[in-house]
Amino acid sequence: MPELGYMIAAVALSGLITLLLRALPFAILKPLRKSKFVQKLGQWMPVGILLILAVVVLKGEIAARPERLWVVAVATAVTILVHLFAGRRALVSIFAGTGVYVLLLNAF
Repeated sequence: MPELGYMIAAVALSGLITLLLRALPFAILKPLRKSKFVQKLGQWMPVGILLILAVVVLKGEIAARPERLWVVAVATAVTILVHLFAGRRALVSIFAGTGVYVLLLNAF
């Protein structure tokens, strides 16, 4: 069994490394906020992530139920239309599109 001093040093070093790794993003955040690249990244990254998510989900649904392609198309159209006409609120459009999808999938 290792000595008590060795175990205390290991725990203290692990705690210090964890603290530094958690504090590092906050320490470098202030200078990065002024960066044009980071501002553009903050503007386009959420859209890109949602696009990737949508493509993966739509691909999976189309592959799982090719006979119900129209359901996916209608739900996607509803999601886009609600997003455009409801003030670009993502949660409202996702909720509406999901609701239409579940409703059509269970009704037909």
